[in-house]
Amino acid sequence: MRKRAVKITGIVLAAVLVLLLIIYINHQVRLKAEAELRSPSGQMVEVGGHKMSVYVDGTGDTALVFMSGGGTCSPILDFKSLYSLLSDQYQIAVVEKFGYGFSDVVDKDRDIDSILEDTRTALAAAGLNAPYVLCPHSMSGLEALYWAQKYPEEVSAIIGLDMAVPEYYDSMNINIPVMRIASWAADMGVTRLIPGISDSDAIKYGTLSDDEKEIYRAVFYSRTATVTMINEMERVKENAEKVDGIGVPQLPMLFFISDGSGGTGFDKEMWRKIPIEYISQVDEGEYIELDCPHYVHDYEYEAISEGIRAFLLEQ
Repeated sequence: MRKRAVKITGIVLAAVLVLLLIIYINHQVRLKAEAELRSPSGQMVEVGGHKMSVYVDGTGDTALVFMSGGGTCSPILDFKSLYSLLSDQYQIAVVEKFGYGFSDVVDKDRDIDSILEDTRTALAAAGLNAPYVLCPHSMSGLEALYWAQKYPEEVSAIIGLDMAVPEYYDSMNINIPVMRIASWAADMGVTRLIPGISDSDAIKYGTLSDDEKEIYRAVFYSRTATVTMINEMERVKENAEKVDGIGVPQLPMLFFISDGSGGTGFDKEMWRKIPIEYISQVDEGEYIELDCPHYVHDYEYEAISEGIRAFLLEQ
C-alpha cells in the first residue's frame, strides 16, 4: 500500500513538473512574440548604470510629473487617460521607476533616498528642469512628500491622485511572502492562465486604444511583482516613518481622494479620514472626494483634469 502511494505521488509530481515546464516554455515563446510590443514609448535614460524610462509630452512652462503607485506595471499607459487631457497646456513627464514599465529590473535597495535620487536623475537626463508639479498616485505620495521636504525649491505643488501619506502604513498589512509567490507565478507564466488578470483599470475604464491595450498586456506579463517592486515594498514602512519624522511640507497641495475600494485594504471612512487630516495641516491644502476606486485617474480623468487646471490657475 505504501509503495503504491509513493508511486502515485511520484506520478503526480512528475505530471506537475511537466505541466509547469509546458507553461514556462509557452511563456517564453509568448514573451519573444511580444518583444515588439514592449518597445519603449518614451526616452531611455541612464541612471546608475541601468536604463530608466521617461515619457515626455506636451507643451508649456509648467511640468507635471506623474509618479506611479506600487506595482503599477505600465505607468505610461496607466496615466494616459489623464495626461492626454492636459498636454495641450502643460509639459507632461511620466517616470517609470526601476522594475516598472520599460525600465530595467534591478535588484537594489529601495530606501526613499535612492528612489528619489533615481527619479531626479532620470528627469534631468530627459531634459526636464525643476521646479515640478508632482502628481503621485498611491505609494509614490511618500516620494513626493519627501522630495518637497528635501528639495523644496524643486517642487512647486503636489497634486495627489489618491496618494499615500505616512499614516496609512502604520496599520497596513504588507505580505511579502505572497508577493514572492506572485513573482514566481509571473516568471513561470502561470499568470497567463488566469482570465482577465492583465486587464487593468486603465484597460477597462480608461481611453486607451486597442493597440495600447495590447502593449499594456505585454508589459504586464514582463513587469508583475518584479524583484525591484518587492524590494520597494520591503522598505515602504521604514520610508513612511522617515517621511513622517520630517514633518508636513508647506506648499500648495490638492488631494483627489477615492472611496477606498480597489484593493487599498481600508474601508471608505478610514481611507478618507487619513489624508483629510494630513492636508488639514497644509496652509495651502485642498481636497476633492471622488466616488470611484483607488486608480482615480482611470475613472474620473475628465473631472480630475478640470480640477488640476483650476487648481494651477490659482497658483
